[in-house]
Amino acid sequence: MTDEVPMRHFDHFSAEDEQNLFALAPQPFTRDDESAVLAQSLGATLYCPATRPALAKDIVRQRAGGLTSVVVCLEDAVADEDLEAAECNALDQLRELAALDAAGPLVFVRVRTPEQIPALVAGLGDAAAVLTGFVLPKFTARTGPAFLAAVAAASRSTGRMLRVMPVLESPELAHAESRTAVLLGVRDLLAEHREHVLAVRIGATDLSGAYGLRRSRELTVYDVRVVADVIADIVNVFGRADGSGHVITGPVWEYFPSPERMFKPQLRQTPFAEHRERSLRARLIARDLDGLIREVVLDRANGLVGKTVVHPSHVAAVHALSVVNHEEYADAVDVLGRTDGGAAASAYRNKMNESKPHAAWATRIVQRARVFGVARPETSFVDLLSAGLAA
Repeated sequence: MTDEVPMRHFDHFSAEDEQNLFALAPQPFTRDDESAVLAQSLGATLYCPATRPALAKDIVRQRAGGLTSVVVCLEDAVADEDLEAAECNALDQLRELAALDAAGPLVFVRVRTPEQIPALVAGLGDAAAVLTGFVLPKFTARTGPAFLAAVAAASRSTGRMLRVMPVLESPELAHAESRTAVLLGVRDLLAEHREHVLAVRIGATDLSGAYGLRRSRELTVYDVRVVADVIADIVNVFGRADGSGHVITGPVWEYFPSPERMFKPQLRQTPFAEHRERSLRARLIARDLDGLIREVVLDRANGLVGKTVVHPSHVAAVHALSVVNHEEYADAVDVLGRTDGGAAASAYRNKMNESKPHAAWATRIVQRARVFGVARPETSFVDLLSAGLAA
């Protein structure tokens, strides 16, 4: 591969759509950007089994449709008897992807064992430059050191900073009596390797499995109270705004489109009617995206960034909801512009902005605006969704 080719969210939109929808356009980023930028850039992270025979071509096709991050999975998505074949296929497909020298996406490999990390890097050779890093499963203070040591060694051997996204999903994390100790152990371990840590991921499927639970497509993960409690504790430990925290990504939305549903749709009709997009609402409901949209909104409210997804149809919805709306951007700029403390009414005259308690929130809004852009005042998420689905 040659020098890094920049990526940019919504670069598949037409120039006319971009001009009409954005007050501030998304800015480019590369694999080598600082972690604060790269973590915000993840967006909808698509998980793909490493057994897919045309994986490289699939990734390129989805990148053309707006995908900016992908995980090639060698863990739960691959049957034990298929592991060796999956490893070989992953090497072949990643070499093919590297040869294309395309603009992204960010590529991570979810490994099973620490030993797979040096084996993959050695097998890829110069093509290892296609890798952004690794997803580390079932991560605890006990299992983590070997993974982190392997990534640090791989970074030295390639001459590139490889990033990690540990997944918090182990049973001892789910169980109330051991959770605090596990979380604090992971926190201390990640603090020692902070330069490699891009984001912390939440394994909601495994956490639910510890109790024999699985949320339905009509519910969000926040409706499964025992899992929602775990997420709250993860945010408590890793989402702090005092400099010790990390970006935490939204848990997986695992449902494909289905023609049948039990409960009435969760998308209100009003915003679609106001923007003359009733047909879009019908299409989203048909694709079962209304549940995903509701969960992403709740992710944002709880401080989570991006979303793990398992189907390409999810990408447009996650990205549309990641664009910063004009009102919150105006509030963030106002907050950060006040260096002497105090409070004042917002530019939209509908809330009070306080410079000190809102400063960390405002900083995160500006960071997200850099990579996802700022919508025009008249642009709604319905407009962005419609343009994304059309593109």
